[in-house]
Amino acid sequence: MIKNILVPVDGSEGSDKAVAHAINIAETCGAKLNFLYVANINQLAISAALSTAILEAVTKAGKTILERAENMLPTGIEHKIFLETGSPAAVILDFEENLNIDLIVMGSRGLSVVKGVLLGSVSQYIIERAKCPVLVIK
Repeated sequence: MIKNILVPVDGSEGSDKAVAHAINIAETCGAKLNFLYVANINQLAISAALSTAILEAVTKAGKTILERAENMLPTGIEHKIFLETGSPAAVILDFEENLNIDLIVMGSRGLSVVKGVLLGSVSQYIIERAKCPVLVIK
């Protein structure tokens, strides 16, 4: 039974399609949605320390993307939003385990590094390592 869905978002067209599919599944199953934006800081870091301006820009972009996902929700669907930094694949798998996720719904391709990335290779990595089912939307 699907009760807890994780939806990694990055603002791409594939991500928006994944949100729409996840909403349909949540409505059908009465499931809770968990929207996760992961700023891929590992690829942004050229030195050991990131500038405050870069961190602020990444955080602002993440908040905007999460708000867009929330705005797609019809009333009555329980949800939470999470903004994290790090390696997207690792963070997604941590969330899967820590939130007892029943299904991950994600886009197949992401945006550029500067906008916060979920690359196609991330979806493949998640498919291979997740303990729950993964639905990848094209």
